[in-house]
Amino acid sequence: MSLISVDDASIAFGHVSLLDHANFVLDPRERVCLVGRNGAGKSTLLRILAGEIAPDDGAVRRRDGVRVALLAQDAPDDLPATIYETVAAGLPELGAALARYHTASIALAHAGERERDGLTRTLAELQQRIDTLGGWNVSQRVATVLDRLALPPDVLVSECSGGTRRRVMLARALVAEPEVLLLDEPTNHLDIDTIGALEDMLVAFAGSCVFVTHDRALTRRLATRIVELDRGRLASYPGDYDTYVRRKEQALDAEARAHAQFDKFLAEEEVWIRKGIEARRTRNEGRVRRLEALRAERSQRVEGQGAVKLDLDTGRRSGAIVADLQHVTFGYGNDPIVRDLSITVRRGDRIGIIGPNGSGKTTLLKLMLEQLVPQSGRVTLGTGLAVAYFDQQRAQLDADKSVRDNVAESTDFVVIGDKKRHVIGYLGDFLFPPARANSKVASLSGGERNRLLLAKLFTRPANLLVFDEPTNDLDAETLDLLEELLADFPGTILLVSHDRDFIDHVVTSVLAFEGDGQFREYVGGYRDWIRQRPAPRTARTATQNPKGSESPDAAPHSARSGGAQVEPARPGVGRAEHGRNTTPRSKKKLSYNEQRELESMPDTIGVLEAQQSELQALIASRDFYKRDKSAIAATLEELDAVNAQVATAYARWDELDARA
Repeated sequence: MSLISVDDASIAFGHVSLLDHANFVLDPRERVCLVGRNGAGKSTLLRILAGEIAPDDGAVRRRDGVRVALLAQDAPDDLPATIYETVAAGLPELGAALARYHTASIALAHAGERERDGLTRTLAELQQRIDTLGGWNVSQRVATVLDRLALPPDVLVSECSGGTRRRVMLARALVAEPEVLLLDEPTNHLDIDTIGALEDMLVAFAGSCVFVTHDRALTRRLATRIVELDRGRLASYPGDYDTYVRRKEQALDAEARAHAQFDKFLAEEEVWIRKGIEARRTRNEGRVRRLEALRAERSQRVEGQGAVKLDLDTGRRSGAIVADLQHVTFGYGNDPIVRDLSITVRRGDRIGIIGPNGSGKTTLLKLMLEQLVPQSGRVTLGTGLAVAYFDQQRAQLDADKSVRDNVAESTDFVVIGDKKRHVIGYLGDFLFPPARANSKVASLSGGERNRLLLAKLFTRPANLLVFDEPTNDLDAETLDLLEELLADFPGTILLVSHDRDFIDHVVTSVLAFEGDGQFREYVGGYRDWIRQRPAPRTARTATQNPKGSESPDAAPHSARSGGAQVEPARPGVGRAEHGRNTTPRSKKKLSYNEQRELESMPDTIGVLEAQQSELQALIASRDFYKRDKSAIAATLEELDAVNAQVATAYARWDELDARA
């Protein structure tokens, strides 16, 4: 029996129809990715599924007693409670008791003699109440979710960053163990490590899930079915994301051919009806009625939104050296954000910067652009630079001005390269219709603001593109087009992003944060970094440095050659060239057995990675969670074990290879 069904539902806001007689069914243990253009109505559909709003017409049916939890796109920023209290509130009555018990326990630890008796009685009463509700197992569940999402329980939510608030609301949804989990852009403002933890939790989630995301890597791993919302209608595509992309292209081609044939026939009939007076006297009234029906059908056609048209004037070439950083250190107080970084950015380089939220990625960009002055070391910018800077706060947009004034600054034309274009036509390339051109920026959605910032930046020549989280809120089609544009861009790119697919498709090297202000460079994209990065420091300290500190003279060296694409690391190929290693290695020669072990490492890792791929494919299959619970748990444990073996094998290979 289905958990939720939507039958012939319609809803509109003003003149915009978001659902037009749409139908949808969610079965147990399905993981459905809801896709569609920005503004198509995906968030509205999630709210309908959650029961927060009702459609204007049609019906929504839910199985009796089904538990549904919704993670909205925007996390509240005014919650006065602690993280623990907010997460526990996902459990109504029991959660309130657990939150009070947690707070009273902390207060008791710091209470004076007078307060201790009262707090002890309160704790005893709360303990009895929680016992009655059977809540101690649930308390452990709250603690586990907080731990997996790296959330400090006693911090006020109102004092947290946007990414942390997002994790808090996700934890609140997960702790209730709903049968249906609805997620609206769950990866927004999350760093790569947290996205990985989220993926693992959702793969292990035993219920059904409907999620909206621009993260194609998440979709590929998680989705068992794709449902597209397009022009008010819902179309279902069973299978994975890549299957959807192929079938969608086929459907669009078929639709275009059908429309072309229809329009050709209608044009022929319009010519016939306009013939001379003799033809009018003898015309077939049935044919006239058919023409009227054709006209009515054509007037009801809802055209697709079209695709964003991106074009960029690269201007003149920059100098061969774009930026040179030598022993750069920067921080606030005694807390270094960047420590002793040396790197040369050359013309044509495409560098992705990755790391946890708050690790200093944006600060590093500003150091590279000389917007910040280092506390020690030096930064030298090259010659002939024309910079386009996409900042994640979109501060270059004036919220009080109109869309057109933000791009054209009170003129009617923009100049792209050597072409002069009317601003209304130019904005149309970025999917802003004429009626939207005079809207205030404050009224735009997140995706629209991102498109507008791209439109503004691309009005000026640029040979250095700097992107700080450009993918937030952009739909998959626009991301694909932006990737294509950047693939042909002959200049230099610096990119901060948590979108793993975007990183893989755009950059040729990665500058990764590795703790304590240290950044290290790796050749390739995100997945190449995953293969090359060292094991956790605690597992390698004894081999690398018995005193637990890094050598000051281990300066990074170049692992790139200009902006050329370099073959990603793989077993047995160019291992010593991958990564700038700032950690000293033991120089003791290899024994005979260790030499044999080194020679066999590529084959060993190849076998382990094959096992890893097979298990990941099994877990991502549609029927995986229909198996027995013990079999599911055993498979997940086996994958964890293989992942650990792969990490250990790479760490051992690094050690032996360096000594050799």
